[in-house]
Amino acid sequence: MLNVNEYFEGRVKSIAFTNSQGVATVGVMEPGDYEFSTAKAEIMQVVSGALSVRLPEQEDWQTFAAGSRFDVPANSRFQVQISEQSAYLCYYLDEADA
Repeated sequence: MLNVNEYFEGRVKSIAFTNSQGVATVGVMEPGDYEFSTAKAEIMQVVSGALSVRLPEQEDWQTFAAGSRFDVPANSRFQVQISEQSAYLCYYLDEADA
């Protein structure tokens, strides 16, 4: 079953799904500044546009363009800045996979 999620007054929208590779979301973000929290470790792939990200316990921002990815540890918060509409694919890892 597909689950549609909206965050930040509809400025971030995602569709969650589960398949043989596990739980994932695919979504789009409007330009803006966001802070996300996650209970599970994540692999974020940028599909279109670019995401500037400040990962947990990092002082510097890193920009990830379409085709690149970054990892987010479980039980953490991270910040994202978007300057144009951007799309992502996020895989959620089980503890055994992280």
